[in-house]
Amino acid sequence: MKDFRKLLVWEKAHQLTLSIYQLTAAFPSEETYGLTSQMRRAASSIPSNIAEGCGREGDAELSRFCTIARGSASWNTRSSCPGI
Repeated sequence: MKDFRKLLVWEKAHQLTLSIYQLTAAFPSEETYGLTSQMRRAASSIPSNIAEGCGREGDAELSRFCTIARGSASWNTRSSCPGI
């Protein structure tokens, strides 16, 4: 079992989550259950999946959870830059 708190990628993902929460606090109230909720869930999924992967046995499991985390990061990139 690896200590996820020592990973730079987890720290950066955690900071991204905090930034997304701060950013979406300024969104219109009608987006509370739409875009705001989805962006927050996707952002918090990134460090959560990294942490869960570190708690599993073996590098294959860590790799699988990092792939899931990357998908969540990709969702936030698409939602915040719809022209891409």
